[in-house]
Amino acid sequence: MPYFYKINQHLNNVARKSKDKKDRIVENVKITGIADKGKSVGRDAEGQVVFVENAAPGDVVDVRIYRQKNGYLEGIPTKFHSLSPDRTEPFCEHFDLCGGCKWQHITYESQLFHKQIQVENAFKHLAKVPVAAFEPILPCLNNVFYRNKVEYTFSNKRWLTADEIYKGVSNYEDVLGFHRPGAFDKILDVRKCYLQEDPSNAIRNGVKKLALEQGLTFYDMKALDGFMRHIMIKLTTKGEIMLIISFFYDNQEHILRLLESIMVAFPNITTLIYCINSKLNDFVLDLPMVVYAGKGYIEENLGDVNFRIGPKSFFQTNTKQAERLFDTVAEFCEFNGTENVYDLYTGIGSIALYIAKKVKHVVGIEEVAPAIEDAKENAARNNLLNTTFYTGDVKNILNTSFAKKHGKPDVLITDPPRAGMHQTVVNMLLQLEAPRLVYVSCNPSTQARDIAILYEKYDVVRVRPVDMFPHTHHVENVALLKLRKLV
Repeated sequence: MPYFYKINQHLNNVARKSKDKKDRIVENVKITGIADKGKSVGRDAEGQVVFVENAAPGDVVDVRIYRQKNGYLEGIPTKFHSLSPDRTEPFCEHFDLCGGCKWQHITYESQLFHKQIQVENAFKHLAKVPVAAFEPILPCLNNVFYRNKVEYTFSNKRWLTADEIYKGVSNYEDVLGFHRPGAFDKILDVRKCYLQEDPSNAIRNGVKKLALEQGLTFYDMKALDGFMRHIMIKLTTKGEIMLIISFFYDNQEHILRLLESIMVAFPNITTLIYCINSKLNDFVLDLPMVVYAGKGYIEENLGDVNFRIGPKSFFQTNTKQAERLFDTVAEFCEFNGTENVYDLYTGIGSIALYIAKKVKHVVGIEEVAPAIEDAKENAARNNLLNTTFYTGDVKNILNTSFAKKHGKPDVLITDPPRAGMHQTVVNMLLQLEAPRLVYVSCNPSTQARDIAILYEKYDVVRVRPVDMFPHTHHVENVALLKLRKLV
């Protein structure tokens, strides 16, 4: 079996680096599921939970333990006794090193199965509340080339394989690609990425080639020096392309020469923007943006809503699947056109604007001020006059005075960050007693925690996972809660 041989050969290469002969080895661990951060999970002979990197449900492996905590172990495989029947050959050449699409080595059908189980277990074992209907997970229509935004980093040091390290290969090389988890100063050089459709790969490789031809230096993350820093590529289903480049120095001669050559090589770029980033981190959304070519934004449609997306706009990164997610939300809301709706953690108002024509009025709350500016602008450009947006922390804005001003919600939608809702917000939802509550979450564990509290007054009627990010452990989930009628 060539794949089996390749996996164990990789383990041999990794083992060359290990000088510690006292590591604990747990033998014949049967991997039974997936866990957070892309790890697999199984149990040792005593029944203790073992989290394992680079394995797959169905594998039987020996595990070198590198961390032991109360209740569980963490480790890496040292030997595969048998491979899961759900394994498949990864389609990306960078899979073993990248750390991004961690589940390429199991079939997409198996990924969906385990994501479904992950959601159901969160409700059964964390929330511990009855669910009237667990509905099948909604697959992603395109499980490759599905992202509309990807970011890459320049570096003068390349991430090496274990075999290259063993052979003494130098890592000094100008590269453009992804940060490898746990290595801030070395970058995995990317030749082809399956996250974003063409011309994304051509643009990334072309920018790197032009920078090298023009003798521009790549950033050194330890020395804090080097001209080329970072790029971001945004695509829309309407065929528009935004390229954002960040430079460490404001050298106009070098900047303008490079940007001009990029536009000659890629005239299909509709907006080209740059910024100067001399900070310690790669974050650019707090920096002034300079429009070199184009209108300074791109446009995208979700349903019949047209969104203007600027360089700093947050937008759902999987456009086509976002529509299916929002359709699920609208279905669960059971609108009849007369509803007063609250949309908590509204972001740029994506859900609020998507449903606006189906309801009487929708009020959105979001902590990030630029996102609310985008929401208001996109509401105006779509003539959605039945929307109101507020900037601020939901726990501070959503109170009895707010409810008195805007009226009791007939439907309340909440889509909090991974940490879930603050206890103050959950308590306020119990006080508001909206007849229908639709909870959208990117973290079933914190969603289950919050719903366990809401169960005081609400029944969980429907739960439907949605796969927004294939080949990763991430899963979105939509839950419909209905206010329990008092007998």
